[in-house]
Order: sequence, then C-alpha cells, then structure tokens
Amino acid sequence: MKKIKFLVVPILVLLFASSCTSVRVLSDYDKEANFNSFKTYAFYKTGIDKAQISDLDKKRILKAIDAEMSSKGFVKSENPDMLLSIFTKERQQVDVYSNYWGAGFYGWGWSPFYWGSPYYGGNNVSTRTEGSLYIDIIDAKNKELVWQGRGVGTLNNIRDMEKKEKRIQEFVSEILEAYPPGSAMN
Repeated sequence: MKKIKFLVVPILVLLFASSCTSVRVLSDYDKEANFNSFKTYAFYKTGIDKAQISDLDKKRILKAIDAEMSSKGFVKSENPDMLLSIFTKERQQVDVYSNYWGAGFYGWGWSPFYWGSPYYGGNNVSTRTEGSLYIDIIDAKNKELVWQGRGVGTLNNIRDMEKKEKRIQEFVSEILEAYPPGSAMN
C-alpha cells in the first residue's frame, strides 16, 4: 500500500502541474513567402470581427499582439505589408478518472460483498473548456495567408482580470515566438 501511495502522489502532482500551465503551439507557413519583406502590419478588421469571443478579450488579444510585434521590430501602419487576423475555437474537454484500487469492500482480499467484480471507489468526472487561438498573417498585397499560428490551452475560468490578461499575453507570446519562420527564436 505504501508503494502505491509513493507512486500515485508524484504522478498526480505532475499531471496537475502540466495541465494548468502549458500552451500547446503549432504553426504553419507558405515556403514561397518572402518574410523578410514584411516590416509593417495592420489588423484585418473583417476577420477579427468574426472571432466569437467578447470584445474585451479581443482588445486584450490585440494589445498583446501589438506588444509582441513591436518587440520583434514590426511597425503598425496605415499601408501595411501584412494583415493580422485572429479567430478562436473552443471545445469542452471531459476528463474521467477511475478510482479502481482492486480491493474488496473490507479492503484487500476477500469480502462477503465481493460478487466477482472489483471494488471501485467511484469515478471522478470533470469538464473544462479548452480553447484555440489562431493568429493569421496575410500578405497585404496578394491577400493570401502566409503564416498561421495556433495556441491551445485553457483560461480555467479566470475571474481575476490581471491573471486573465497575463494568460492571454502568454498565449500570444508563445504563438508568435514561431514568427517569422526561420528566425533565431525557433
């Protein structure tokens, strides 16, 4: 029994810690695009208006994108080389944890109430909303998508606005870390 406790506690801590903090990031791009020619940007209002999130969260995301693009040396412009758009998706993630310990009603071993099936401590079911934030970079001249980054994670129903803003900044920062392709940061 001590061995089980010895193994279960570190595994649960590791699973809990890894599920709360990470943003999983993917990116894709057009190999033919000349990313060195892109120096200025603007937001693609048509695309941003379609994003199915609150206007307040849109503002937070756009503010975080502005900060990241500025830190990379890009300049916001009325006549941009590239247009930036966002969209979001969300899905309910259901997690089921079975508390099977293989014991009878009275503990380990035989039990008069043991009818051929193992003792279950019950199942724990939890749900969480997992969201995806996509950032698209469009060649302003050709109106073609040249780069797309996606971050997947949760906001964990954050009620503290400072924590929520920080989590959104983390999403944007990790997504844009892969832009431009082939940069020293990749």
